[in-house]
Amino acid sequence: MKKVGEYSKEELVYLQNKLLKRYAEFKNMDLHLDMSRGKPSSEQLDRSNGILTVLNDYKLENGVDARNYGILDGIPEAKRLFSDLLRIPSANIIVGGNSSLNMMYDTIVRFMLFGSLGSTPWCRLPKLKWLCPSPGYDRHFSVTESMGIEMIPVPMTENGPDMDMVEKLTAEDEAVKGSWCVPLYSNPQGICYSDETIERLCSMKTAAPDFRIMWDNAYGVHDIYEKIRLKDVFLTAKEYHNEDRIMYFFSTSKITFPGAGVALMAASEKNVAEIKKHLAVQTIGFDKLNQLRHVKYFKTADGIRAHMADLASRLRPKFDVVLNTLEREIGDSGFATWMKPKGGYFVAVDTLPGCAKATVELAKEAGVVLTPAGATYPYGKDPQDSNIRIAPSYPTIEELTQAMELFCLCVQLAGVNKLLEI
Repeated sequence: MKKVGEYSKEELVYLQNKLLKRYAEFKNMDLHLDMSRGKPSSEQLDRSNGILTVLNDYKLENGVDARNYGILDGIPEAKRLFSDLLRIPSANIIVGGNSSLNMMYDTIVRFMLFGSLGSTPWCRLPKLKWLCPSPGYDRHFSVTESMGIEMIPVPMTENGPDMDMVEKLTAEDEAVKGSWCVPLYSNPQGICYSDETIERLCSMKTAAPDFRIMWDNAYGVHDIYEKIRLKDVFLTAKEYHNEDRIMYFFSTSKITFPGAGVALMAASEKNVAEIKKHLAVQTIGFDKLNQLRHVKYFKTADGIRAHMADLASRLRPKFDVVLNTLEREIGDSGFATWMKPKGGYFVAVDTLPGCAKATVELAKEAGVVLTPAGATYPYGKDPQDSNIRIAPSYPTIEELTQAMELFCLCVQLAGVNKLLEI
């Protein structure tokens, strides 16, 4: 098949006119669709409504009344539930409030104010740098940017971040203090870190003794097409005597209710002890009633897995729409490339260089709001202006079908317009 880059100018002009006619038809449809963020649909949220009425008593197994003060690091039942689900010892888990992002932010703030395990507080250092596997999660980047930490983009490969680059930067520069990681079904590409990548992250030599990996396992149970299980990051880090390096995060935000779920973090024994010391000043304890609701509703780790299998059956048709439409409308034409994730919440599309912003703007003008181009890179600067994150979860199948047909049209129209400029 002839690639668009091989078209003559006359062929490009002909295709442009054809695409503009279709684009005008879409604009006349007066669409109002939002695919800017990975929000669960109302149908998905309804699957968790039972959690709101599950409590008929408030006593914990240790006799504590969950309605009262106390229990800093999470109720024992919740710690055990997530321990079984994530294969992390309960003693290494701190169950927090409703937001893992909040726990990540607080973690970085603690490093800034107090340092980590006796190291110099980061706010007293002349320079701080942070590795940002890219494309990545925009809210991660906002956290480090807000602290004035210089962010260094690290290209993603099919096995995770470019480890040659990661190892070189961390070994040479003590100002490099950490890295963001979404190891399973990464946001936005759906990449799963290989065993080798995890081992290299855990074993690599770092110039900074207080180097920290923010291990955001946001999609740890979000299988869509296939179950992928990662190499155990804590056991691997412990094997190389680097267990203090890992700061692990998880939440039920896309399992039950975003904004009303349960978040947790996990770390080494020494890190947990230090974190609890600071938490004791910050709070008397997090929402124990919400933790108890989740325990009573799911009962066991298998209860969560069954719930996620049900959600996957509802998300899978939406991912099918995205991937099938991309294949049908763009295929191997050369206008764009994409990965087929096995789970997670997103599909990432790479347009022709210099076309992502134009694609997003064309879609917006026709009534479909997408994640801003550049959002998946530090400082919002995609060097190729090509990456776009597709969030299929919120629209209905009918809305998603329309939105994806328009999206593919905009990708092609932006590409043709770009090629005609050259």
